[in-house]
Amino acid sequence: MSKLPDLEGLAVFAKVVELRSFAAAAEDLAMSKATVSKAVTRLEERLGARLFNRTSRRLALTDAGQSLVERAARVLAEAQAAEEEASSQSSAPRGVVRMAVPMSLGITSLGPVLPGFFTAYPDVSVELHLSDATIDLVGMGFDLALRVAALPDSSLVARRLRAVKRHVVASSGYWAEHGRPTHPASLAEHRGLTYGHQNAPETWRFQRSGEEAAVRPRSVIRANNGDVLVPSLIAGVGVAVLPDFIVGAAVADGRLEAVLTDWIATPIALHLVMPPGGPRPARVEALANYLAKALGR
Repeated sequence: MSKLPDLEGLAVFAKVVELRSFAAAAEDLAMSKATVSKAVTRLEERLGARLFNRTSRRLALTDAGQSLVERAARVLAEAQAAEEEASSQSSAPRGVVRMAVPMSLGITSLGPVLPGFFTAYPDVSVELHLSDATIDLVGMGFDLALRVAALPDSSLVARRLRAVKRHVVASSGYWAEHGRPTHPASLAEHRGLTYGHQNAPETWRFQRSGEEAAVRPRSVIRANNGDVLVPSLIAGVGVAVLPDFIVGAAVADGRLEAVLTDWIATPIALHLVMPPGGPRPARVEALANYLAKALGR
């Protein structure tokens, strides 16, 4: 075995994982599909482990592949960054940035600021994946993501952009009919419109001057997207706890009314998240820095 690592094999493997296809990787790398397949096979033989389970319809990482993909992606990213630094790309970013963003945030907050980025960086393009589900950035080949959450510890690199306020809202007609709560505990008596993409039941948690409260709402609608709940809220179906980028406009114009404003729902924030390692391509750094300024206000 050569004492030098198989850098080409690692880079090709990372590109196949990123694009979820040998054919797509071959096209992106300007190689034949056979050359890409041989590079991955050579790497598997060198490591003594299969990296993919391959069928006619699906390409899935094995345990060995999953353990290698983060470092392989780092090898590819560092090689690309090194080439860019030695070329004009370091001063004039260009290429594609793959980005994952929650659906509602992407429409209400990201969409309006993107035109300014393309004006500043005309040679960079952005491939957006809009979903409220938590995306595996490394495994799916994304360069960065926006996440709205109280983030747990992880190997990802996270930059906090700003706090995100959440409101307890319903229509004024609903509150008039069912009564405005004075304590979060009474929300358990109301009809809940709940947001979440986990299987566990929703729990609303609040804080006020050292006091804490937790409520398990009686959910009549449960959805993995917050925007779909807004028409039912306005129609008086029930109560929800949703972030300002979803219900802020409806609260401002009176279609929805916020209550329990002296309580704070469990603090969450907007984060810009990237895979670990570096250096990163100039195009990724350019978009990350732009979004930190545009969305961190």
